[in-house]
Amino acid sequence: MLSDRLAVIILLIPLSVWVIVLGGPVFNLILIGAFVLAAREYVRMFRASGHRPAGPLLLTGAPLLLAVRAFPLVEFGVVLTLMMIAALAWHLIDYERGAPASATDFVITLGGIIYLGWMGSYFVAVRALPDGFWWTALIIGAVWIVDSAAYIFGRAFGRHKLAPRLSPRKTWEGMAGGVVGGALGTALLGWVWGFGAGPGSLVNWQTGALLGALAGMVGPLGDLGISMLKRETGVKDSGAVFAGHGGVLDRIDSWLVAVPVGYYAVLALQGFVG
Repeated sequence: MLSDRLAVIILLIPLSVWVIVLGGPVFNLILIGAFVLAAREYVRMFRASGHRPAGPLLLTGAPLLLAVRAFPLVEFGVVLTLMMIAALAWHLIDYERGAPASATDFVITLGGIIYLGWMGSYFVAVRALPDGFWWTALIIGAVWIVDSAAYIFGRAFGRHKLAPRLSPRKTWEGMAGGVVGGALGTALLGWVWGFGAGPGSLVNWQTGALLGALAGMVGPLGDLGISMLKRETGVKDSGAVFAGHGGVLDRIDSWLVAVPVGYYAVLALQGFVG
């Protein structure tokens, strides 16, 4: 219901801002918890289609990559290597026990650990940057603005389907509106955030416009990526954590791509200015 969707949005926005403001261990632990839920949804989607991903490895491996980025007690590559070896051993044993498609299941397990864990770890990396609160708020805000602009433009002007098999309602006009609206809206956000970031900060309307345009270009890939998983596994929503909004994966799909791209864009800006 629309009222449920609005209630979730009203609750999520201040909660998200509060968590980003806190930063540090609280931010990291809540983020890790969210990715445990996302990994659980990933496992359940593929099991619904008859596959046998390694649930325990996904539920620990993907969040563990975020944890290593947040609390770097062990080298990131070591954990990723151990997860790959563990996944290989798991599916070799599963095949000997009668699993019909262990090679495919192995790839699904690795894909989940790397996609959710590696890409998700950039949420931690962005927050840890100088002015990390402002960059995180800017990139997260950019995706919200892009989604809203794409929806409005798509409803008003959409004629040409962007990906009819994956998401019949998405149009090229909506995507173009998302890029333009994202650039303009995030430019305004960057201008406002710049006052908080203070003199000398790179958070301003120009960098806001850049990050908004980038979010408009790459964010839909993340959205369509999760749609692809849902289409193939035959599920409507990844989960039911948020009333009217589906699961955690449904909410973070665009951010999974936009946040890593935003991180490297910020690094590039810092290197250029520096």
